[in-house]
Amino acid sequence: MSVVEDPVTPAAPPASSPAGPTSERPPAWLAAAPDTARSVLRAVRQVVAPVAGTVGGAGWVVLGTLVVSGWLARRLGWLEAWAVATVCAVLLVTAVAFVVGRSSYAVQLRLGEQRVVVGTRAMGEVVVTNVGRRATLPARIELPVGAGRAEFRLPRLAVGAAHDELFAVPTRRRGLVVLGPVSSVRGDPVGLLRRQVRWTDPHDLYVHPRTVSLDGASSGFLRDIEGLPTQDLSSSDIAFHALRDYVAGDDRRAIHWKTTVRTGRLVVRQFEETRRSHLVVVLSTAAEDYADDAEVELAVSAAASLGLQAMREDKQLSVVTSEGRLRVRTPVRFLDAMSVVETGLGRPALAAAGRTAGAQVPDASVVVLVAGSTPTPSTLAAAAVHLPAGALTVAVQCVPGAAVARRTLGGLVVLQVGELAHLPQAMRRVEG
Repeated sequence: MSVVEDPVTPAAPPASSPAGPTSERPPAWLAAAPDTARSVLRAVRQVVAPVAGTVGGAGWVVLGTLVVSGWLARRLGWLEAWAVATVCAVLLVTAVAFVVGRSSYAVQLRLGEQRVVVGTRAMGEVVVTNVGRRATLPARIELPVGAGRAEFRLPRLAVGAAHDELFAVPTRRRGLVVLGPVSSVRGDPVGLLRRQVRWTDPHDLYVHPRTVSLDGASSGFLRDIEGLPTQDLSSSDIAFHALRDYVAGDDRRAIHWKTTVRTGRLVVRQFEETRRSHLVVVLSTAAEDYADDAEVELAVSAAASLGLQAMREDKQLSVVTSEGRLRVRTPVRFLDAMSVVETGLGRPALAAAGRTAGAQVPDASVVVLVAGSTPTPSTLAAAAVHLPAGALTVAVQCVPGAAVARRTLGGLVVLQVGELAHLPQAMRRVEG
């Protein structure tokens, strides 16, 4: 029977009657049953999960075979099934003997250098010490290295004994390599059970891009350490612009007395306002702006070289990629950020990155656009049109194997670089 309540006045609760039906709350134990069930399941999971995690693929096969064989032997009385079940049980019991027990290790993961240049080897060491009260059985040490894995055989260690393993990490590609955590693995020879214990935290290894020094080559695009002249006029600054007639309110210290005496009227000096050199490197990370990975790596190395040179000369530096602005507080942090720069599909292309740079860094004095071989002249021009007016604008196209070349597109200087070693030579041609 359905009951419809008055939409305006709430219905009064029905009076309880011993003869009629009553609405009673469920017992407290029944209301708490879901929470109790969840607690029980959580406790069971905490106990079962570590045990189940030690069973390998072969272990599950043997365990399943044991259950099926035992059922067939009990149900049908097959002697063969009893024999198979017995063998499986012996294998599992023997495997348990290999993993039972607790090892007490003190494990250290040491890196010779936390930052290396791509192409050089990073050396490291794993030191395992037995800090327990009894000797330990042989085990296997596993060290994840990026997407790979290194394995070492750990011999039997007496109390207080130590074992060290040296390793080298090949750095064929720029990036961030995560080493560790170091784990000890114990298991049976058949591979039924496998017990793994983690001993250390992961370590980060930064593989920096190659860079080249631009000493002696930067004067063409990073001029005047005191500042660069702008189009804004001022009555007092460093860069002299012209002379003009005196106007009430002008600073009398700016009066040019020689001209005043010669002309018979007050004349003051006028200056161009200057600003500190501010280099902006715009690096495209859109996959469509590059023909292959070699162009990407050359472009990242060129951008890193330009940024490092600006920081060495105490110039203000901003680096903008297709995904936003990078933090460049120190040279080391700058190279760390350049190590993890990756290209991808669907990211804003060079023109959009130039638009972002123009909006975020309006006080730029020099802007360098860095990309691969695929951007067309119209794309380069579209990227430069949003950059600050009056800034020296250069585009560097990285084409491995190509000769150094220079051309101009209106006010944009376009350089072609085929090798990182050619970058200083190319930058000398900015004003040439």
